[in-house]
Amino acid sequence: MVHVNIFDTTLRDGEQSPGVNLNQLEKLEIARQLERFGVDIMEAGFPASSQGDFEAVRAIARSIKNSSVTGLARATKSDIDIAWDALKDAAEPRLHVFLATSPIHMKYKLFKTPEEVIQTSVDMVAYAKQRFPHIEWSAEDASRSDLDFLVKIITKVIDAGATVINLPDTVGYATPAEYGYMFRYIRENVPNIHKAALSCHCHDDLGMAVANSLAAIENGVTQVEGTINGIGERAGNASLEEIAVALNIRKDKYPFTTNLVLKEIKRTSDLVSRFTGMIIPGNKAIVGKNAFAHESGIHQDGVLKNTLTYEIITPEMVGIQSNDLVLGKHSGRHAFKDKIENMGFTLSTEKLQEAFTAFKQLTDRKKEVTDEDLFTILTDIQTDFVDVKKYELVAFQVHYGSANLPTATVALNTPEGVRVETARTGSGSVEALMNTLEALIKEEIHLTDFKLNSVGQGRDALAEVHVKMTVDGVKVSGRGSAQDVLEASAKSFLNAVNRVFYAPNALVQAASAQA
Repeated sequence: MVHVNIFDTTLRDGEQSPGVNLNQLEKLEIARQLERFGVDIMEAGFPASSQGDFEAVRAIARSIKNSSVTGLARATKSDIDIAWDALKDAAEPRLHVFLATSPIHMKYKLFKTPEEVIQTSVDMVAYAKQRFPHIEWSAEDASRSDLDFLVKIITKVIDAGATVINLPDTVGYATPAEYGYMFRYIRENVPNIHKAALSCHCHDDLGMAVANSLAAIENGVTQVEGTINGIGERAGNASLEEIAVALNIRKDKYPFTTNLVLKEIKRTSDLVSRFTGMIIPGNKAIVGKNAFAHESGIHQDGVLKNTLTYEIITPEMVGIQSNDLVLGKHSGRHAFKDKIENMGFTLSTEKLQEAFTAFKQLTDRKKEVTDEDLFTILTDIQTDFVDVKKYELVAFQVHYGSANLPTATVALNTPEGVRVETARTGSGSVEALMNTLEALIKEEIHLTDFKLNSVGQGRDALAEVHVKMTVDGVKVSGRGSAQDVLEASAKSFLNAVNRVFYAPNALVQAASAQA
């Protein structure tokens, strides 16, 4: 069995999804879960893109011990220097440096000749080799590059010190046959290819990212790159959970192993979805709500007789439990602490008390508290901004009726500690509430998106709201949850605004970087 390393780029390429803004606390929480999931390498970000991204990459590099942490850099000394400063404290630091190799990119984006691209790549790999023990060099837009040119440049960057060669399908153009052939050609024609590992990185513009990745593995690739839930630029990246389960279920066709812990898939998927605000479609393979649902009578009959008739994957394999009913209103603090530790959360004493109080309040209002409910409570508390001056919701009231003009009254504490209160109207109760909040906040706000989702099932399910907005021109996103839709809406609005006070530099969308 050949081992394949898993390179996760959720925190870099995934965060480049339009409208996604992760702060340092959220990135750290995702990084810890990726470590639990068993990824070999995690790309923590693009350190040179902003001070916020630099700080997040450095924090992750210092926290993660069981996965190698890497950062992206353009083929410039300044990017490489900044990346080293962010990654030097990692248990196993590595660099991911890229430069485009396709004729269209070299001519119209880089304005460089092929010879200049080769020289720049060689010089920057050699420069990075002075510090980094592991260097991945990526040929951006490799799938539209000349194969003989790839042979030439790969040979030279390996001689310069590259330990991993990544050949991305940057714009999702290749077919599985074409993509697999490219790797086979490189293996057969690069004389020193045995000195470096081959890696694939696929985008999903034509819906073939996972198929292309599997074709690459069949043709000698020993590192596969992708993201959780397939998020990323444009149509996204190859979905790592789909690749992982495909390799496991179809061992007869894919005799390859990974270090991934498959039972962590659902939790990892949910965490990324919640923090990014990118809701998982019901029909999404492996992690969608309908992945294990059967409505057809023929299917139901077959599954009842033998699950293998229509289920090739068991829910338990990916961490979906058939019965996740958890603690009740009479549960004590010790049982609660054990439960959240089993769920993978490590909370400070103060945050543990806050979580326990929130749990008790929920049990007074909700008949059944599930893992999904606890997960929502814990992620909110774990990523809450502490010791930061911010807007805080004191109270709100909304008057609404079919014959009345919706009116909201809101009281807030400002970051300066001043209580303010006002009322506004709107065409609906949510708009009235948003208008009132906007009137109380001195920053200029433009709400651009509002999404409402339920956590679990039933009329007493928690409501979860995701919003996107600009605050003084900075793009931010926010989330909030509560049993009441309006309360969840108010929380999400303030969560977005308060991100500006937490880490302004981290919230400016990073400069787009393709690989």
